[in-house]
Amino acid sequence: MLSIYEEKINIYFEIKGVPDSSRESYTRRIAAFAEHIQRQGGCLESVVESDIQQYILHLKNDKRLAPGTINNYISAIRVFYVHILKREWEQISVPRMKKVTKFPIIPPREDILAIIDATENLKHKAFLSLMYGSGLRVGEVAKLKIGDICSKSMRIRVDNAKHGTNRYTILSVATLDVLRKYFVMYFFNTRYKLDDWLFKGREHGTHVSVRTIKNTLLNLRNRLDLEPGISSHTLRHCFATHSLEDGVDPVFIQQLLGHKSLLTTRQYLHMTSKSLMGIKSPLDTFNGDTV
Repeated sequence: MLSIYEEKINIYFEIKGVPDSSRESYTRRIAAFAEHIQRQGGCLESVVESDIQQYILHLKNDKRLAPGTINNYISAIRVFYVHILKREWEQISVPRMKKVTKFPIIPPREDILAIIDATENLKHKAFLSLMYGSGLRVGEVAKLKIGDICSKSMRIRVDNAKHGTNRYTILSVATLDVLRKYFVMYFFNTRYKLDDWLFKGREHGTHVSVRTIKNTLLNLRNRLDLEPGISSHTLRHCFATHSLEDGVDPVFIQQLLGHKSLLTTRQYLHMTSKSLMGIKSPLDTFNGDTV
């Protein structure tokens, strides 16, 4: 059902400059919507707002998806409805769902270091060090090229990140040590170019998969019997939170993480250990007589 629209969708994404990861996400969700409409005996050409509303209720009540995930579906369907079908989108009729803010898990620094130290595999240790030491997303680590690492300036170039942005972030001294050992093991006496993938995939010319990096973290977490909510993205959260605790200005952290809004970065203030930021309870600072 969706095949007749694929060319139009790809042209829109190409002109818009949508990153590959977002293209995959949007296309997958549009395809899921199309399959649902087909199962209901309908067709995309005649889709109306009530069909979209019923699909959202299906995702909420039957699939029991989280509000944030459902909003991602709404965004994808809106792109198809407005830019491909050329229909008017009534936001009042198809509102985005209200998300309940949930703070991510922020383990103690000791747990993060234990995860990094627990693997003797240099490639895996490099993955983890880059996510925690530089605040990189999993997909950003997977797509790093050799030339993105600069030991002279101690920074990492991140190209085509989320929202199609580019930025620089810091390179940890500890991470550089791991990367040098990794480079000797995997690239010594080989012919390479600066635009080659830093972490090669199984097939020639590909980079390591995001799933491989995620599974690496999950396996280590389970082996160490750490909190089950810890994931690969936890390392990025910890980079931000622990940097705040170390006194780094939120504006700098925003730039290093590539956040579009400072408000996103400031949310990490809620997850810091207040004692590490020099904040004491009034009960501990009370100098009067004991009641």
